Amino acid sequence: MPAKGDHDARRTDVAAAVWRVLAAHGFGGLTMRAVATELGASTGLLTHYFRNKRELVRYAHEIAAERSAGRPRLRADEPGLAALRVALVNVLPVTPENVAMSRVWVSFWDAALDDDVLREAQRARYEWWRGRLQACVAEARERGELSGEPEDVAVAAAAFAHGLVVQALFDPDRLPAARQLALLDDFLAGLRRVPN
Repeated sequence: MPAKGDHDARRTDVAAAVWRVLAAHGFGGLTMRAVATELGASTGLLTHYFRNKRELVRYAHEIAAERSAGRPRLRADEPGLAALRVALVNVLPVTPENVAMSRVWVSFWDAALDDDVLREAQRARYEWWRGRLQACVAEARERGELSGEPEDVAVAAAAFAHGLVVQALFDPDRLPAARQLALLDDFLAGLRRVPN
């Protein structure tokens, strides 16, 4: 039996291979064989870590969540509208890293619809993200920058951003980073408080 350190190191290698497969092929391409090939190992080695594909996919979700939480993010200089803009920019596929992250999460949605555990994890993730956006909207409202109910504006902002993510993934030539940012700025301008 391998030493605990060897086991932990190998699991780290497996996690890195899972991430590379996800980034390149999405959840649809996540198979025991694909991860084994990426590792340069046999599928038998993977069965030491995962009994079946469902366990592999759930582990892949953990890896994606860890990668998302640990990735560098832009920080806003001010609260309110500026913070809302930065929170939305952080999810747009405007960098190679964000493109890979977006590919993973978009492909994950399908897997989450068929798995109660993953669906609940995704629901909780959206709730957390909308909560962050809602806090930015509430600050913007207090500063006189936006009007509207913070919860509704946060839902609309999340829907706008993820809609733009999907379109940019499918049509990157039409929606390069500069255009995504311009569309985001137009969207935010439409939310601004109109003076009475």
